[in-house]
Amino acid sequence: MSNSRMFIRTDSAAGSPRLDVQMSWWGMEGLETSAKARTDEERAARIAEAGFDGINGPLPPPEEAERWRRLLERYGLSFSVNAYPRTAEDLERFLTRVQEYGSYGEYGEYGAVQHVNVQVMMPFVIGEPAVDLLRELDRLAGERGIPVYIETHRGTITQDLLRTVDYVQKLESLRLTIDLSHYVVAGEMHTVSEEAERLFDKLLRRASAFHARVSNGEQVQVDVGPGGEHPMLRNFERWWGDGMRLWQASAGPGDVLPFVVELGPPPYAIALDEHAGRTAELGDRWQQSLLYLRTARRLWAEATEGSGRR
Repeated sequence: MSNSRMFIRTDSAAGSPRLDVQMSWWGMEGLETSAKARTDEERAARIAEAGFDGINGPLPPPEEAERWRRLLERYGLSFSVNAYPRTAEDLERFLTRVQEYGSYGEYGEYGAVQHVNVQVMMPFVIGEPAVDLLRELDRLAGERGIPVYIETHRGTITQDLLRTVDYVQKLESLRLTIDLSHYVVAGEMHTVSEEAERLFDKLLRRASAFHARVSNGEQVQVDVGPGGEHPMLRNFERWWGDGMRLWQASAGPGDVLPFVVELGPPPYAIALDEHAGRTAELGDRWQQSLLYLRTARRLWAEATEGSGRR
């Protein structure tokens, strides 16, 4: 991906680089009993009232596009979407839909697609064929001028930490959505070795967005406690903070770093009734999401202070 698409820029391209904390639309599923969020309107209002900057979710179908634009504009929410291509042709068709829905240049910051998060659904493609596919996806995004970031995710082309490091070494312009919970659980990292830290650092240097959840090395998503007491959170805070500092080092006026709070419903969330419907969750995902929101803002402030930015 060309350097110009490393960053998401606001229309005015004015002011300091900023963090854009989004709430996962998927993460709102099953919260109706603890948060009034039964309709799209109520969910969007709840997200905005909690202090989130935006929403990460699916691209609306054409018949819903205008309603979604009005909803996002009403609550002043940014909007990123997820894509799940297997081929370059799949992504090309999706980017056409994104352009039909609307871009920043057409609709301004609210009501348009900010960036596309991509899970490449080809987990068994490795080596040069994988590099070739990622290169082609990168080329398509460049031609369309749309920020497209490949997510580090199990069950996709990036499911393995070592192969993903190999991809970024071979593709200098490849930009990532970082979600290290997948590598922590896949590597059963109860503790994190120096070798793993070095590999994570290589990926953090390509971060253009983050998806936030915490793994304990056995489950992909755990409740970190009402005040973030879980010891694994310290590792994720360090990685997120390092990624923010690395991103800020190259960012310019008006650039935006998306940070998506993505605590999924069961089976991502641990349920007490795993055998019977997965409706009784062990933790409170809404309160945990608010904790992650506050954590992201604190880490950003610390990174900004450390960089000397104001």
